Amino acid sequence: MPRPVVFDLFHTLVHGADDERDRVVGEMALLVGVAPVALVAAYHATWRDRLVRWSAEETVRILAGRLGGAPTDEQVALAAAHRRALARRVLNRVPTGTLDVLDALRERGHRLALISNATSETAEAWAAGPLARRFDVAVFSSAVGLAKPDPAIYRTAAERLGVAPADCVYVGDGADGELAGAAAVGMTVLRTTEHQDTDPGWDGPVITALRDLPARLAEPASFPGAAG
Repeated sequence: MPRPVVFDLFHTLVHGADDERDRVVGEMALLVGVAPVALVAAYHATWRDRLVRWSAEETVRILAGRLGGAPTDEQVALAAAHRRALARRVLNRVPTGTLDVLDALRERGHRLALISNATSETAEAWAAGPLARRFDVAVFSSAVGLAKPDPAIYRTAAERLGVAPADCVYVGDGADGELAGAAAVGMTVLRTTEHQDTDPGWDGPVITALRDLPARLAEPASFPGAAG
């Protein structure tokens, strides 16, 4: 049977839009009455908390408060909605070629899973985007309270697929130590550099474009254990 393929999301299936995220957070700051530069810095400093603990509204209220702001409920709601709109935009910008690759893998019998270190607004927007219907399983850090490279988040995805981690191929750009985390639980790891060369020190197999993945999976000599 073809092996399940587990994907990262940002900088693997879609561009991470990091500059746009900072711009949006700066605009949110104006909505809640705090300094844009300070709120952007606070967002970066609380990345791990936002990945596993806080909703969009909690994030706005907590960080604005730490910066001396006292936003109203309406201001908090407007800022959170602005952040959610960004999540929808990013998830709707999937390259057509990426969707074609996912469709090709499904046609070959590969089951697909996603593991994403993502804040709550991304998890909320997922179901309405073009990727969701192509995946059998989606595990978001904000939904399970775990983030890569915690072994438990990889095991969660494998369990939901009904397989062992060692049965899976993991594909990601390498952010947050995700490749080492996947390898540690026994997944076969493939790094992609299409959107960003995040982990150049990784010494395992690499593809420069996701379109090369189906062929790579079908070549056991160059990608041991990954043939369908």
